[in-house]
Amino acid sequence: MAIESEKSLNFIETYVKEDLEAGKNSNRVQTRFPPEPNGYLHIGHAKAICMDFGIAQKYSGVCNLRFDDTNPSKEDVEYVDAIKEDIQWLGFSWKNIYFASDYFQKLWDFAVALIKEGKAYVDEQSSEDIAKQKGTPTQAGTDSPYRNRPVDENLRLFAQMNSGEIPEGAMVLRAKIDMANPNMHFRDPIIYRIIHHPHHRTGTT
Repeated sequence: MAIESEKSLNFIETYVKEDLEAGKNSNRVQTRFPPEPNGYLHIGHAKAICMDFGIAQKYSGVCNLRFDDTNPSKEDVEYVDAIKEDIQWLGFSWKNIYFASDYFQKLWDFAVALIKEGKAYVDEQSSEDIAKQKGTPTQAGTDSPYRNRPVDENLRLFAQMNSGEIPEGAMVLRAKIDMANPNMHFRDPIIYRIIHHPHHRTGTT
């Protein structure tokens, strides 16, 4: 019977069981469901909900609901409410509700710190040019002509990106990582864009 029980565990539950047996995280199980409030949930979300909330429930843990609300042009409080309703309809409840927008100031501060450390820069190229310069999985990308822009200039432009002085699409902030990295996600990814649209929780802040 024990063998059958072990076989019934999915690979995530196997890791959870191993961590609990090893005493990791003070034997505390905590999961999260992190939807973007940009539409109604679909069957894939339902599967994720059952996994995230189900594991917390099975192992006497907690599951937090954390909205990834970072794209105001596609998000609305209507979707936030609908997601909550659907989770409860499936028979689950969350411990805490968090929003990425709760941390906008902290995220901004992190970006400023990266700029000051020379680890991020403002790029004025078009999205098409940036995509071309990323290369391919087998071919290294090429540096942006703005990659080594002075820190003071980056800070000034980044502030203007946030104040509404710069048109949408004219500039982005990119992390300075490695344009030759075999993992294309590390080839100076975009971490801030300009969107002239009020946020459903923070307005124009």
